[in-house]
Amino acid sequence: MTAALSSSGNGRVLLRATLVGTILQLALVWAGHSSPAVSRLFAPVGMLISLFAGWLYGRWQNAGGRGVAAIGGLVAGAACAFLGILESFYMKDVAASVLWFGTASSAVAGAIGGAIPRPKRYW
Repeated sequence: MTAALSSSGNGRVLLRATLVGTILQLALVWAGHSSPAVSRLFAPVGMLISLFAGWLYGRWQNAGGRGVAAIGGLVAGAACAFLGILESFYMKDVAASVLWFGTASSAVAGAIGGAIPRPKRYW
C-alpha cells in the first residue's frame, strides 16, 4: 500500500493535501493565540482540519482505492496537525502532551476523511 502512496503522482497529492491542512492549522493556532474563544476550539476544529486534509487526499489521489486513500489521509491529517500543535507548543498555548494525543486523534480524523467515498459521476 505504501507503494501506491508514492506512485502515479500520489506523493505530490499527499504533499498538497498536507500543505493545505498545515496552512489551515497554523491559521487556527495564530487566531487562537490572540483569542481565548478560538483557543477553546483547538481540538474540534483542528481535527476537522485534519479530516479535511484527508478528504482532499482522497479526492485528489490518482491510484489506489479507499484503503490507500485512508492511509494517505491518515498521513496528511497527522502531519498537518503535528506541525500546528508544535507551533502552538512553541507559543506556549498547549502542553507537550498534546503533541502525541492531538496528533493521534487527528491522524484518525484524517484517515476517516480519506476513506469518504468519492461521489459517483453519472455523465
